[in-house]
Amino acid sequence: MAAIAATGALLWGWFWNERFWLPANLTWADLERQGADDGVGYPRAGHVLGALPLAVGLLALRRVFERFIAKPCAIYFGVQDNGSRRAQPNAILEKVFTSITKCPDARRLEGLSKQLDWDVRKIQRWFRLRRNEDKPSVLTKFCETMWKFTFYINIFLYGLRFLWSSPWFWDTRQCWYNYPFQPITSGLRYYYIIQLAFYVSLMFSQFTDVRRKDFLLMFVHHLAAVALISFSYINHMVRVGTLIMCLHDSADFWLEAAKLANYAKYQHLCDFTFILFSAIFIVTRLGIFPVWILNSTLFESWELIGPYQSWWLFNGFLVMLQVLHIIWSYFILRVAYKALARGKVSKDDRSDMETSSDEEDATSNSRKGIHSTSSNGANRINDHIK
Repeated sequence: MAAIAATGALLWGWFWNERFWLPANLTWADLERQGADDGVGYPRAGHVLGALPLAVGLLALRRVFERFIAKPCAIYFGVQDNGSRRAQPNAILEKVFTSITKCPDARRLEGLSKQLDWDVRKIQRWFRLRRNEDKPSVLTKFCETMWKFTFYINIFLYGLRFLWSSPWFWDTRQCWYNYPFQPITSGLRYYYIIQLAFYVSLMFSQFTDVRRKDFLLMFVHHLAAVALISFSYINHMVRVGTLIMCLHDSADFWLEAAKLANYAKYQHLCDFTFILFSAIFIVTRLGIFPVWILNSTLFESWELIGPYQSWWLFNGFLVMLQVLHIIWSYFILRVAYKALARGKVSKDDRSDMETSSDEEDATSNSRKGIHSTSSNGANRINDHIK
């Protein structure tokens, strides 16, 4: 037991190494003493742990919201939980489906056709319908999207209202003056912890939400968001952290609004809000973020406080986030280009949705290897691009 305790103490001391977390000639004791002397609040590592029970609370609140608010709204706008056409019950095909989940190859199709005395196209249609049974309904997507829309727009307005009266919103050099002895108000702390709790909840709910092809990329994004928010809070980089969060929130609710309009079949509103989202995303992520945020964290902070070990890690996270911005911008521009070219939002290439129309079944052999284009594409865009 003594050896385990000693090892734990060694790891704890290594993790909280002052030479990593703080600029030269500063210690944790200096921060504690400063807080005691002036009687104001400063970020504490323990505050971050408060996000864990809050994340659980947000997950519970989401279930209540989706059931008693989002679902009635969906029904009001005509979004029904009709589900897809169901495949005819068949024990033999069900057994094959359970083992491979996709349509069998040509050789097995021929065997099943002889065994069941079914046409090959009828078997292909059965597998397509059976796969679609496991896909979430439009009502489920609407409720999930409305929760994210509600959170994003409220947290954005709250953050903007708070930052509008903050000096570092107008002069980013204020993020580094007197660093790290920068007190925080209770409102700023709540803003930070709520944001952290939300992204923690997304890490868990992602496994039960509508699954997208860029599942892994989004999971990396959520991890990076949690790491950045936690890191910047513990490291007292709260001022620049609030700028980063508010900037990212400015585009997200527009995407959710576009998807809500799409699910409710307001196509013109869907197209308008998606194009607006695309413009805001490109401007904020490829323009304002590198010019306003990265310039401050890389150059202004270098000039005013100088680099140290955790400074390099923090900026490494931000550069990685910028790489994600570029990747998502590529996908968004592809969809926006199709929307402008065709007059409506087109299918996102990352979609995992499938069509089940009889017309496609009838021509599936001649169109093998070609993907059809859908007109209702906002719901094809990955939920929570950030």
